Amino acid sequence: MSHRTRLLLADDHALMRAGLRALLGEIASCEVIAEAADGIEAARLIRQLEPDVALIDLTMPGLSGLDVIARAAREAPATRCLALSMHTAENYVLEALRAGAAGYVVKDTAPEELAQAIRVVAAGSQYLSPSLLGHLMGDDLRLARGEAGGARNPLDSLTPRQRQILKLVAEGHSTRGIAERLSISIKTVETHRAQLMERLGIRDVAGLTRFAVRNGLIAAD
Repeated sequence: MSHRTRLLLADDHALMRAGLRALLGEIASCEVIAEAADGIEAARLIRQLEPDVALIDLTMPGLSGLDVIARAAREAPATRCLALSMHTAENYVLEALRAGAAGYVVKDTAPEELAQAIRVVAAGSQYLSPSLLGHLMGDDLRLARGEAGGARNPLDSLTPRQRQILKLVAEGHSTRGIAERLSISIKTVETHRAQLMERLGIRDVAGLTRFAVRNGLIAAD
């Protein structure tokens, strides 16, 4: 019998916890073992039960989610904390990662993404909602990720073809030029570029270029 991921839910809104519990109950590999309505209770339960993954709302009474995550890192290092928040601003994400979170998911995410985030975090890797990546490519994020224990390079989420097209786009090649160079249609290039922007949460070619430079795919001018 395969191991089931033992989960703790921490959120001060009862409806949110109920929704999460119902959602996670449909995932055969997950088992909700406890719930907490405030930060103090969450910290106590994490220390006592040492769940595999703790889903932590960042804004709770008693102790903030950041404080709970930091305590868990000290007192229950085997527990992986996944921050849940409605906030997408860079400072919220960085603070959660620096506190020791293994991942950060926005609350309006699709159920499938939450399930994926839990699997990734439980397996020992780090997870960030794809919608955040386009805003979080600076040195501060790399530092925070290092403190959080080994995040993957965002380039790892791309296919070889996507990486190839990203490099050519960032180098300034036109859509037609990329199509001719790779012997594919212009429409295929446009489709790959749109998929890149969606996956990375980037809205324009300039953003793709900055992403490529910051992640070492091309050299800065």
